[in-house]
Amino acid sequence: MSSNSGAAALKESGSFRAWLIKPNVQKWLVIITFAIVPVILLLLFIYYPIGKMVEFSLYNMSYTKVKGFVGLKNYIDIFAKPELFQTFRVSLYYMVGAIVQIALALYFATILSFKTKFTGVYKAAMFFPYLVNGIALGFIFKFFYTRGYVLDTVLTAFGIPLESLPYWLRDQSINNWSLVATSLWKYMGQNMVLFSGAIMSVDPTLYEAASIDGANKWHQFRYIILPSISTVLTLNVILSITGSLSAFEPPYVITSMGGNGTATYFIKMHETAHTLHKVGLASAMAVVLITIIILCTIIQKLVFKYAFRNSGTDSAKTKMKRKQFSKGVN
Repeated sequence: MSSNSGAAALKESGSFRAWLIKPNVQKWLVIITFAIVPVILLLLFIYYPIGKMVEFSLYNMSYTKVKGFVGLKNYIDIFAKPELFQTFRVSLYYMVGAIVQIALALYFATILSFKTKFTGVYKAAMFFPYLVNGIALGFIFKFFYTRGYVLDTVLTAFGIPLESLPYWLRDQSINNWSLVATSLWKYMGQNMVLFSGAIMSVDPTLYEAASIDGANKWHQFRYIILPSISTVLTLNVILSITGSLSAFEPPYVITSMGGNGTATYFIKMHETAHTLHKVGLASAMAVVLITIIILCTIIQKLVFKYAFRNSGTDSAKTKMKRKQFSKGVN
């Protein structure tokens, strides 16, 4: 009796092993494994902490104790306290800078994607600032903008009196623009490289056909390049705008934690959590920031979806686009 059950178990084990080594089974095991592991990591390190952060935002608490449930009071304080609400105005400077950054990156990428002398040198020079550490970059520009240092020295060499120059980091009418310029200098090269890669992937025969049809460079840019790189353009705009909402390194290093009205929303959140130890309020600020970023992302995707509603890669859409191009040229 026992020998029969052992033989049955051995047979069952052999059939299971034979089933397990089948190619289709192996393929689905790999797919399931690679699908489950990222989901577990996302749940453990992204969604669970976000859930806890939302929970913390409903309490008056520090790192060591919970003082009580306050509901939505922390969220109301974000918009009621002037020192917190005015940081949204500072973020607008960086959003404007992000738009200028995208425009310049697209301009240079378009020029350098065609036959230009020393293209590699120009691309390397523009991309290099992105490789510089953010803290080091902050110290560089801190001395760059300091009164009587690099920028003032260059301007006075052109005959501008030092007394007529503003205090680049003290004057509140210009200091935020000075900080935005540092972010623009750092990240424009990265966007330019991404745009260049997308533009160089466009079929060159489209330019030849457009030239035969009488199209100038502007028509080629509008009807060929922009629709072809719409995906990369949308991604860059989303990353730039959302990054402007969480600007941290330039004001933190250059103006010593956002002095003279340069504190961004992210700096105030850092100060609230780690200096004032108001973890509940800081968590509410983080939830508001995530919500704003999600809303901005949705709005941008809808705007670009509408703007590039006629673009496509399949043959039918390509023919339609060529017809629209011909009408636009004529």
